[in-house]
Amino acid sequence: MATHRVAPALFPPPSYSHSVVVEAGERLVFTAGGVPLDPAGNLVGPGDRVRQAEQVLTNLSEQLRQAGTDLEHVLNTTVYVVAEQTSDLSTVWEVVTASGLTVGPHSSTLLGVSFLGYTGQLVEITAVAVIPS
Repeated sequence: MATHRVAPALFPPPSYSHSVVVEAGERLVFTAGGVPLDPAGNLVGPGDRVRQAEQVLTNLSEQLRQAGTDLEHVLNTTVYVVAEQTSDLSTVWEVVTASGLTVGPHSSTLLGVSFLGYTGQLVEITAVAVIPS
C-alpha cells in the first residue's frame, strides 16, 4: 500500500505530497517520458504547451493502461516544460491538475528546461505508479 505523506514541519504543498512510502510487495511501473507525439509519430500542438500537455497525458495514460494501472495510481511524476517564464510552468501544471493525475496527491517535480528531445517538443512527463493487485 502506498502512503502519501506531507511533512508537518515543511510548507504544505498545494496539490502534491512531499513523499510517498510504498510497502514491500507492491508492483510498480516506471514510465519513459510521455511525449506529445500521435500514433504516427507526428508532433501534436506545435507551439502550444496546453495541447502538448494534453497529448502527453493521453500518451501517459496509455503507457499506464498497458502496464495494468492508471493516473489515479501514480505516485510520482517529473514534469518538464520548455519555459522562459514561470507562467509557462503554471499553464502546464493547470492541465496536469485538471487531468486527475494529482489525485492522491502524488509527489511531483515541475521543471523549466531549455529544450527537450524532439524538435518543437515543449512538454514531457515521467511517472512511477503502483500496479493494483
